[in-house]
Amino acid sequence: MIKISKLIHRNQERIKVDFPYNQSIASQIKKVNDAKWSQTQRAWHIPYTKEAYNSLKSLFPQLSFQKEKQENNTKDKIISLSSSISIEKIEENKKVIFKQKNIALPTKKLESSKKEISKAPIISFYKKGKIYVEVIGRNIIVRLPKNKTDIDFLKTIRYSRWINHQFFWQIPNYGTHLEVIKNYFGDRIYQLTIHKQIELNDKKVHTKKIESNQVLIIKMPTNRLKIIFGYINELSSFLKKYPFHSWNKQNKYWTTPYSEQILEEIKEKIKELNLEFLYEEENKKEGARKITPYDTNNYKECPKEYIDKLNELRYAQNTLKTYTSLFEEFINFHNKKDVITLGQIEAIEFIRYLVSERKVSISYQNQAINAIKFYYERVLGGKRMTIYLDRPQKELTLPTVLSKEEIQLIIGKITNLKHKTMIMLTYSTGLRVSEVINLKIQDIDSQRKQIRVEQSKGKKDRYTLLSDKILILLRKYYIKYKPTQWLFEGQVAEGKITQYSVRSLQMILKRAVSKTSITKKVTMHTLRHSFATHLLENGTDLRYIQVLLGHQSSKTTEIYTHVTTKGFDKIKNPLDDLDI
Repeated sequence: MIKISKLIHRNQERIKVDFPYNQSIASQIKKVNDAKWSQTQRAWHIPYTKEAYNSLKSLFPQLSFQKEKQENNTKDKIISLSSSISIEKIEENKKVIFKQKNIALPTKKLESSKKEISKAPIISFYKKGKIYVEVIGRNIIVRLPKNKTDIDFLKTIRYSRWINHQFFWQIPNYGTHLEVIKNYFGDRIYQLTIHKQIELNDKKVHTKKIESNQVLIIKMPTNRLKIIFGYINELSSFLKKYPFHSWNKQNKYWTTPYSEQILEEIKEKIKELNLEFLYEEENKKEGARKITPYDTNNYKECPKEYIDKLNELRYAQNTLKTYTSLFEEFINFHNKKDVITLGQIEAIEFIRYLVSERKVSISYQNQAINAIKFYYERVLGGKRMTIYLDRPQKELTLPTVLSKEEIQLIIGKITNLKHKTMIMLTYSTGLRVSEVINLKIQDIDSQRKQIRVEQSKGKKDRYTLLSDKILILLRKYYIKYKPTQWLFEGQVAEGKITQYSVRSLQMILKRAVSKTSITKKVTMHTLRHSFATHLLENGTDLRYIQVLLGHQSSKTTEIYTHVTTKGFDKIKNPLDDLDI
């Protein structure tokens, strides 16, 4: 659907051409002499002349005019254009509509007294005072004028909420919610839009037959266990005791987080039930390589206004780096199109590419969605459109934790004083790797035995513990290396002292682990997880651990209650009490 209207643009009369994003239509409109794109109007416009109008009409031979009823109940009339193209006589609510076969817009027309039901238009233009209902995947969006009775009704629907910055109500799309909304508003709904639900995740499932007395456990690359077996109620009940367990209803299997302890316990239960245990490991699929400036001649940098908005909103440097990289990847995936013309279709195509070809993680996929939404909702101020994409459910996993003996073994393999100090300090404080390299000399409070962590994740300050042993080591380190600004300084570059790099610190730990017999996947963050778990096992209150780690929510800290082994040896299995 293409709509035209009169426009005064930079003190000139122009014909504004509105249409949902379609690259072929945009290419055709560019053929009209002096056709221009308006950043302010988010629309194309052409000269206000008979020649321009005729040129536009020639590009769309199926041009027709639609009869519309005026809102003020005045007499219906057909919009007409005289030889002098008197567009100024077209009343505000009249639209000239061009019909073209390849434009996927409203697929069903009702009588003039009914509202249009459209199947997923790309861009919607909303009239004031009208009620719009959109069904987008798992959500129902309701836009309506302020009315206490209507708002009170929406509040009665479970989990409904007002999205303040986008001025609409959001309701979960399940059960009879849509029918309840349609029945309540009835003919007052000006437009009901049902977007076609697009599944973003790869649904390929490889089936494997197993016998009724067998249990197949597959360790997935996502650090979860897939447990496949027939109907065995006792085993199902056993799996439900684990945190973050999940039942895949469609493919009929259980999943739980992976840890050596969980795997061993499930194996013992299978043995107890006289079942045959089968085990496999699913290899991580190698995906396509990310597009780089070397892969294309017309590689596009992230738009300046995108970076400026991130800086303006004071986003963290890590977030800035992640968002700009992901948005660059998005615009270069569609490098033959202007960034301003990219819309929902292109966003979904890109996310599908990430999932099916790049084989990215769910976390990466969610970050890509956030980066794209940031452009349309924050950089463009929501004036053009909002990208709606269903989020994949995050896979819940348990953190890898080292025992105290394993920590001691790793530290024992490091001989360099500076390297040993950094690794020991990371473990003894539970700091993130970025927080370690950002420490300054004045952050060490040897009198109060505390370390100040300034403006960490979430732009918050906090204090954490300073161990007696690490204080002794820090004094030796200070005497030998004499840092002047950062506690841990890197190389001198161009006469300036630089921070120690994250990558260098990661490599120190990697080399130390490689010298041991530890087979776990160990990262710098593993030291933080181990710090928290060992505190919990020593009897430290969960609330204190939350403060030391800088967690905003206690639920984040509670994850460590699922990985601690304290007390497991004191739990007696009820089977051992049976005389059998």
